[in-house]
Amino acid sequence: MTACNHSRWEPSHDYRPLETRSERQAWLVAALTGATMLVEIAAGYAFNSMALLADGWHMASHMLAIGLTALAYLLARRYADDPRFAFGTWKIEVLAGFASSLLLLVVVALLVFESLWRLWRPQVIAFEVALWVAVVGLLVNLLSAWLLRDRHEHAHVHGHAHADHDHDHDHDHDHDHGVPVRARDLNRHAAFIHVLADALTSVAAIVALLGGLLFGWSWLDPLMGVIGAAIIALWAKGLLLETATVLLDREMDSPVVLRVRNVLAQEADTELADLHLWRVGRAQYACIVSVVTHGDISADRYKARLAGIDELVHVTVEVNRCADQES
Repeated sequence: MTACNHSRWEPSHDYRPLETRSERQAWLVAALTGATMLVEIAAGYAFNSMALLADGWHMASHMLAIGLTALAYLLARRYADDPRFAFGTWKIEVLAGFASSLLLLVVVALLVFESLWRLWRPQVIAFEVALWVAVVGLLVNLLSAWLLRDRHEHAHVHGHAHADHDHDHDHDHDHDHGVPVRARDLNRHAAFIHVLADALTSVAAIVALLGGLLFGWSWLDPLMGVIGAAIIALWAKGLLLETATVLLDREMDSPVVLRVRNVLAQEADTELADLHLWRVGRAQYACIVSVVTHGDISADRYKARLAGIDELVHVTVEVNRCADQES
């Protein structure tokens, strides 16, 4: 008996885009942020500016976060073919984004504490020198944001097919790739938010230092720290919810679920018994469908129905026949 070539039923589960530009840019931004951080912290202590210190220590945390972003890309790429990851390594990147959002909240707490302390105990600030340092910090942040900006890249995946008929139920697995999908890179987006937070604190520092220099408003320096912390907290909350949704597979309110239900509802003598859907890529989903029918409809028939939903890249169909239950 000729051995069956089963390679076509053993596809890759790496649903990450095949590019390393984001990883290189993340390392570059981490280096730029680190260098600017050292300058701002040193200047903040030298010229007694809370705005500069806040910006500098803020950039320190972001340097770690952006370094985590780059490390996540590296690990996801290195372990892409590791069979221990059932659906690839994309969620390593999402996990880094989740960790970055938590780090942002830590930064917010530190900013609020230090700013309130400076409001309680005002200190003399060397406004002119501190202002120049803050401007340099803002320019670095703008350059970093430009490097990490969203270029409307598309995620590309690879095509496979997998069928398995040696079960009590009729199963069919499909890996249908090759469709460009527009979706957000949560890892890159987390780094971008950190850079935006840096830019915001730089702007706040410049405004505060100008207010102190021109009008003697020393209280504006720590107040800007509180305002900036509030805005960063809102950004962190959004990122935290978005990444947690992916990590917890809370996808059953996705529009893709409704499309799957509508497609299956068009098939006569078919009742949807169970449906599970979760994300395995930026906008790629795996799906398990269990249907009940009186007829002799095959899993291939249902799979063909679902083939029109481009977001589905890994589909398993289980057909339960009422005749089998009655017997």
